[in-house]
Amino acid sequence: MTALARLKRALGIDTRQCDYTYERDARFGHVSSSRVAEKWVKTTCGYCSVGCGMLVGVKDDKAVAVRGNPEHPVNRGKLCPKGLSEHHILTAPGRAKTPLLRKNGTLTPVSWDEALDTMVERFAGVQQKYGADALGVVGTGQLLTEEFYTLGKLVQLGFRSRSYDGNTTLCMASAVSGYKLSFGSDGPPGSYADMETADVVMLIGANIADNHPILCHRLERDAERTLIVVDPRVTKTAMMADLHLAVKPRSDIALLNGMAHVLIRDGLIDSTYISQYTDGFHQYKEFVAEYTPERVAALTGLSEETIVRVARLYGKARAAFIGWTMGVNHSTQGAVTVAAINNLALITGNIGRAGASPFSITGQCNAMGTRESGFTSSLPGYRKFEKQADREELARLWGLDVERIPTARGLAYPDIIEAAVAGKVKALWFIATNPAVSFPNYSVLEQALRSVDFLVVQDGFHPTPTSDFADLVLPAAIWGEKEGTYTNSERRVSKVNRVVAAPGEARADFDIFLDLAERLGVREELYPGWTTTHDAYKEWQRVSAGRLCDYSGISWEQIEEESGVQWGGARLYEDGVFRHEGGRAKLYNVPCEPFVEQPTSEYPYVLNTGRTVEHWHTRTKTAKVQLLDTMAPYAWLEMNPVDARRLQLKPHDRVSVISRRGSVKNLELRITGIVAPGQVFMPFHFAETNSNLVTLGAFDPISREPNFKQCAVLVERFVTK
Repeated sequence: MTALARLKRALGIDTRQCDYTYERDARFGHVSSSRVAEKWVKTTCGYCSVGCGMLVGVKDDKAVAVRGNPEHPVNRGKLCPKGLSEHHILTAPGRAKTPLLRKNGTLTPVSWDEALDTMVERFAGVQQKYGADALGVVGTGQLLTEEFYTLGKLVQLGFRSRSYDGNTTLCMASAVSGYKLSFGSDGPPGSYADMETADVVMLIGANIADNHPILCHRLERDAERTLIVVDPRVTKTAMMADLHLAVKPRSDIALLNGMAHVLIRDGLIDSTYISQYTDGFHQYKEFVAEYTPERVAALTGLSEETIVRVARLYGKARAAFIGWTMGVNHSTQGAVTVAAINNLALITGNIGRAGASPFSITGQCNAMGTRESGFTSSLPGYRKFEKQADREELARLWGLDVERIPTARGLAYPDIIEAAVAGKVKALWFIATNPAVSFPNYSVLEQALRSVDFLVVQDGFHPTPTSDFADLVLPAAIWGEKEGTYTNSERRVSKVNRVVAAPGEARADFDIFLDLAERLGVREELYPGWTTTHDAYKEWQRVSAGRLCDYSGISWEQIEEESGVQWGGARLYEDGVFRHEGGRAKLYNVPCEPFVEQPTSEYPYVLNTGRTVEHWHTRTKTAKVQLLDTMAPYAWLEMNPVDARRLQLKPHDRVSVISRRGSVKNLELRITGIVAPGQVFMPFHFAETNSNLVTLGAFDPISREPNFKQCAVLVERFVTK
């Protein structure tokens, strides 16, 4: 078996083979009859943004098995390890089952009426004393589109607070901002199919083998396609590449500008496309003239020959695809890095055609749906807060006075936390997110959680590192216990169906939001006649009609029948008409700036963080699945052999990672050439060894996304005292 075949087997499992094994074992008595499903429920995976279709087997009202849906166009019957074990989270230990209110310092079970009455009373008290924006709310890309749409109206129009954002700001805000800079709107232009159609695929900071493993099947080795991976670390995805560019940390902008220099110099651009559909080329050409192969080689650590070769591969391609994830977004220059990627697509005409796209691979299962409908960084339907016509249109659709609709975005996620530390935000409400593990620079986050007058955590699990701080815990239904839609990275709207009932007194987020609206006296005004998420979806169809993200012609029945439908079709901007005033795309001059915290003699290593295939974000769910937890039960630190020898460290030694902000102690050391000298890597999933004890509190000025990567650290042997 080849290395590629082993990787494919590990990361994407053909569930037809799983079914065969299951049936064979059942004949030999190795599988209890209680695991033989009575029916199969079609739904969509609730982990990452790939959006895999699945069938969940149910017996006696319990989820007992799962298969990939062979009819779903995204995964074609395959699932990754998380998807194959997802049904286990429905009966996992640690589910939140009853509301808990802190009384005399102890979280105490209370009724839903007492919980929600107290919540509304405490929020009202804070807002009356400190102003409407003193309530901070952070939602999540784990919610259904219908739920996030409902939440946005509740927070902005019901509670009247503009201190509202989603946890997707921690992962995808820079992609959103970069698309807006270049094209005038959010919305990935391409599709997964473009990865197969393209003859050059370039992945930048995108370890899809760990983060989005089913997409690896789109990149099976093909003599007619070149796979280029740009990443400082030799990731699993880099091991699949025809060409791995191990650039220095945060030098991707220099590489992109250097490629543009070569493309323009060698005449490998589409001058007709540039003149017809873009603005700013003359200034851009002058700007990238300074990024010669010689200069870019010094900045990136690549050879001049490699830089020229990659540029020519991209420029001569019939269709070229550039994909990226957190390696690009997690930066103080994330938004403009996305614009620099878009520049390459625009000057070569690699957009709006089969196989040609600058494509952000999103993080969470419904990050796209929440971006489109959420009322956070933009008004629903990609409308703009500052645009009078957009506000008037929404007011007309909602039957509200236009003065009710905010004229500017409120605080973004990191600014909500900083405002809590400063005493300006006095109440916080977190929904299906775990910032005590996911937010950078933990000490600041902890101060915020301890500073507010009232903290509500609404989650499917308790305790979590965040709910431990809470004054009120609301038990929520999770994936498999409610009905609605998710939209994946390629803009495909897929159905999510209820498989089993929620445990105990846990309720769907949608029902919690409507109940709060009732107590605020705005339910009929904001949600006239609503009783189900389908009611919310039908209003969202009307609100999105005529917008770039138009759902108006996509019914739930069609989604079910076709196993998902892409809004906008297979690709956007086929006509070359963009969403800026005048319809033209914009080219941006993006300087390559040093990352914020450079290594020093005291802190000599550059820390990189990322994911591992077995776990999801903060392990709120996957830590409860024994199979996944056994595969990766703890975090580790990767270090190059050169550095390990210098520190006299051996494989499996216990080490601590220390920055100016804190330390992560007692990590297992893995000595490997996967990371370059001077760099170290650790996964960010683990609360017990939380990487955010050492990460920076630095944010992109445009997107407000955190710079989770490239902080300076010291590594030393851990000594038990």
